[in-house]
Amino acid sequence: MTPQEVADNDIHVVPIPVIIDGKVYQEGVDISTEDFYANMKSFKSFPSTSQPPVGEMIEFYNKLGDAGYDAVISIHLSSTISGFYNSLVNMRDSVDHIKLYPYDSQLTVRLMGYLAMEAARMAKAGHTVDEILARLDDLRASMGEYFIVDDLQNLVRGGRLSNASAFIGSVLRIKPVLTFNDNHEIVAFEKVRSTKKAIARCEQLFTEAQAKIDYPMRALIIQGNNMEAAETWKAKLQKQYPDMPIDISYFGPVIGAHLGDKSLALAWMKDIDKAYPD
Repeated sequence: MTPQEVADNDIHVVPIPVIIDGKVYQEGVDISTEDFYANMKSFKSFPSTSQPPVGEMIEFYNKLGDAGYDAVISIHLSSTISGFYNSLVNMRDSVDHIKLYPYDSQLTVRLMGYLAMEAARMAKAGHTVDEILARLDDLRASMGEYFIVDDLQNLVRGGRLSNASAFIGSVLRIKPVLTFNDNHEIVAFEKVRSTKKAIARCEQLFTEAQAKIDYPMRALIIQGNNMEAAETWKAKLQKQYPDMPIDISYFGPVIGAHLGDKSLALAWMKDIDKAYPD
């Protein structure tokens, strides 16, 4: 989300630490996405990520309670690629100033941001926690994504690719299409020999997904230091789907640490504005 979206929607963002050559950075605080990718080639080792300290999270939630909030819906990246969500579930009874509802987005980046903004909009409109969580479940079920990485090494080294053994022998010779499987784990979906063919395959899967739904959809191109390719892809898709909202977003340092440089993704979800006009 942009800083303006965060401010306008009364959303509180907790950055996940990124560790680069032994030094800890906070995404969006003391390291920008631009600086991360610009300096990636000079890193002495693969960057990694960690969880925010649980003690700091308890203090953070209790401060929200002291500020007058009675509940917090805490939306986080997929529990299959980070243990943070499960840590919050395990410690929620330690938060005594506010009711805590940890929520597993089962995805990440801008798609997760859409969930946060819709939850905030509903909270402002006076909806109950149960109503908001039901809406989030509905939106989450509508989400789909396929992504392309230039090099599988970061995912393999970080242990985020659940079926790495099937692809590791040819990581330098393929541009696999990846996705989240039914268990919400990142898996290599198909072996493709070029980025061009991988993009075409993602478009085909996108078309197939649309044929199975009966609600308006919005699409999203996500890029990791690959804006030119993202803009080209968006322009192509916009010609095919002139009435569909198509945005461009980015993989920041936390996700970029695992996907690496020049990654691309095509994602989609139910169009919130058209599906829920209230």
